[in-house]
Amino acid sequence: RQLNPKVSAFQRRFVGEVRRCEEMEKTFTFLQQELRGAGRALGPCPDNPRAPLAREALRVQEQSEQLAQELREVSCNRASLRGRLRELRQYLHVLREGQRFTSLSAPLGSPVRPRALSEREPILDPSLHQHLDRKITFVAGVIHPWRVSAFERLLWRACRGYLVASFVEMPEPMEDPATGESITWVIFLISYWGEQIGQKIRKISDCFHCHVYPYPESEASRADTMSGLHSQIQDLSVVSWAPQGGRGGHAGTPQSLTRAGHPQVLEESEQYLAQVLDKVVLALPTWRVQVQKMKAIYLVLNQCSFDVTEKCLIAEVWCPVRDLTQVQDALRQGSYKSGSSVECFVQRIPTSESPPTLIRTNKFTAGFQSIVDAYGVASYQEVNPAPYAIITFPFIFAIMFGDVGHGLLMFLFALWMVLYENSPSLRQASNEIWLTFFEGRYLILLMGAFSIYTGFIYNECFSKATVIFPSAWSVAAMANHSSWRWGSQPPCDPPRSLPALTPPHSAHSSAYLATHPSLTLDPNVTGVFQGPYPFGIDPIWSLATNHLNFLNSFKMKMSVVLGIVHMGFGVLLGVFNHVHFQQRHRLVLELLPEMVFLLALFGYLVFLIFYKWVKFSAANSLVAPSILIHFIDMFLFTSNADNLPLYRGQVPVQTVLVVLALASVPVLLLGTPLYLCCRRRAPRPGRPAVRLGSRRGGSAGGTQRGLTAGAVPVQPVAAGEQEPLLEGQEAGNSVNATKEDVESGGHSPDAEHLDFAEIFMHQAIHTIEYCLGCVSNTASYLRLWALSLAHAQLSEVLWTMVMRNGFVRLSYAGGVVLVPVFAAFAVLTVAILLVMEGLSAFLHALRLHWVEFQNKFYVGAGYKLCPFAFAPDAWE
Repeated sequence: RQLNPKVSAFQRRFVGEVRRCEEMEKTFTFLQQELRGAGRALGPCPDNPRAPLAREALRVQEQSEQLAQELREVSCNRASLRGRLRELRQYLHVLREGQRFTSLSAPLGSPVRPRALSEREPILDPSLHQHLDRKITFVAGVIHPWRVSAFERLLWRACRGYLVASFVEMPEPMEDPATGESITWVIFLISYWGEQIGQKIRKISDCFHCHVYPYPESEASRADTMSGLHSQIQDLSVVSWAPQGGRGGHAGTPQSLTRAGHPQVLEESEQYLAQVLDKVVLALPTWRVQVQKMKAIYLVLNQCSFDVTEKCLIAEVWCPVRDLTQVQDALRQGSYKSGSSVECFVQRIPTSESPPTLIRTNKFTAGFQSIVDAYGVASYQEVNPAPYAIITFPFIFAIMFGDVGHGLLMFLFALWMVLYENSPSLRQASNEIWLTFFEGRYLILLMGAFSIYTGFIYNECFSKATVIFPSAWSVAAMANHSSWRWGSQPPCDPPRSLPALTPPHSAHSSAYLATHPSLTLDPNVTGVFQGPYPFGIDPIWSLATNHLNFLNSFKMKMSVVLGIVHMGFGVLLGVFNHVHFQQRHRLVLELLPEMVFLLALFGYLVFLIFYKWVKFSAANSLVAPSILIHFIDMFLFTSNADNLPLYRGQVPVQTVLVVLALASVPVLLLGTPLYLCCRRRAPRPGRPAVRLGSRRGGSAGGTQRGLTAGAVPVQPVAAGEQEPLLEGQEAGNSVNATKEDVESGGHSPDAEHLDFAEIFMHQAIHTIEYCLGCVSNTASYLRLWALSLAHAQLSEVLWTMVMRNGFVRLSYAGGVVLVPVFAAFAVLTVAILLVMEGLSAFLHALRLHWVEFQNKFYVGAGYKLCPFAFAPDAWE
């Protein structure tokens, strides 16, 4: 907590120490830039050093500045030597190329010829030397290749063609001093007549940042200049470094130019620079962590305040109750190590502020907690949905992603990340998408495991059914004891609960098989249906032509049942919030009407689904009534003669349930506002004006504000007689707390709104949202049905259109074709079914938890406890 809100940041006590840390950070940034420029990477800190003392901080500052000064000197000297060597080489190449341009290839007196058409031919006609009264001047240099065309065009327009310019690329690439890239410079040689044209050429060359070099006129002068350039280049290539006197390690200047037998391009300077960089690589990671800790400590100390005697430093902090003893021990050890004669102490103080929320997680629960926190951080001691999401989130995901093969691939991928979770290559990856997958590895592991389970329920493995147990349907019994043999006419359109199969080739009635493309298995025939399949869906449905109709009905009812159970569980979790916050009136006035409304309408729908499943079997499924029509008639208070009732007295029961649901709405709307209004008007003698103390413990983590001071511990006094440590502090208020902080109140059980209109408006919004949400949220759970069918159909299409083509030829050629077909099938499976479909199912499961489940009981209006701690990877 900031105890100096009225003090400027530049006037606080430890601002000088903070500035010194920032200066050292600037030095560290320079050192890191030099390392990056040299192509070296700065590794993590090998250990966890403690924050340095004042003397150690001065030593770190001195050593870092010394290394920075050495790097500046050696880098500057190396850059100047490299620049000088680059200029000498460019000048040498200019003279060499210019020698070819200006050399005489014909004797004097030869006939006049036209202008040279080749860049390799001399630009001076030998006959021009007869005109001794005309003086030809040259401008030579190098230019960036990107500027050649514009440079040549401007020269021609400015000088009106009174010049001869030749351009040729340099034989070897050289470094660009502006960008550091290696480029191939272009050499130019311009000959002209007249001083005015020469001034224009030089100005244009300066504007295009050309490196212009003097060009001797005579052959002898050019040869002498080239010889001198060779000598200077050889001298610069073997420079030896001798550091200046004093301490070892200071950067020196070149003391002598020593010739050697073999060329070494600035080897000595490079070696000396490498030694300095080695020192930086060893010391900089530790220095950065130390300075970071020291700066963080001083920033926290700047938030502290002094007591009236200016001798006691006071800080207000939130601290978990279970960690108070550790804080006291740490303060005691700090006082002992610092040699202080006065021990620090901790004192609890009451406050009316809402405490922050601390939820302790581990590597397994952190992923699920982050999903909940993305919706909103739990209020103090509010029910945390994360423990329940550990089971419900992967299960809801698996309902939409049910496939044994796909779930197994996802499970193995997550298992690999879990087994190698301590690998530095996985933890320190720079790809943000990969880090997201890695942080949620346990979540992906459970999603894959649950997908395998639901895949066995759906009996799907890469869209193909597996025969774990023998099928409960017998085709042989139907063929031997049914109309298939005698030729009677079965129903043309079989119901969805009976499998319709493609006719087999047999010796039965050929006429019957010819007129019936599909055959229906009738469970009423003896021996055809032998009972339910032991686990999941019978594999015979994968061969049936009405397979999709059967799964459509099954998954739709399953989605409705699971959705209503999930919402009902969320409403029941609100009991813990009402009881813990001592709002027991909400159990009767809110929770009870909500449960009545949900169960009377949609709970009854679940009852109808299960009742129909139990009462009607495959034998009498043709006379089973429609649940949807019964549910519609329930709201219309009517009955349909064509739709038989499921049980006796169904219409009166449905009428009573609808009346109960409608009667619960006004109770939910007016119950809480009227109760609070009556409670406010009722006299409450003996109730204190301000509620002191804070709640401790709870499902969302307990915290407590403490007072840390560096003064002599006060003697314990009786309750109500404690004197404030700061001048002007009132009893019951926090240190330096403003009046608005105290009057704002928190989320205590006795917190009330004084405006009845505001209470009623809030409750009306909640009632409308809940009643309409029960309808819309139930329909929203149908996405489980839609996504599950879509995933199954995509898997089947991918198998039919890709993988099945590899099994067409049962020969050696077919085996060769199977390899690329399987590769395409594997790539499409991972890209479409695992990544895209998996992401889609994840987002839909996330929405069902945030909107349909958590809004039934979870507010999420709190804020996290951000404790003062040194993160080990803060500088990585």
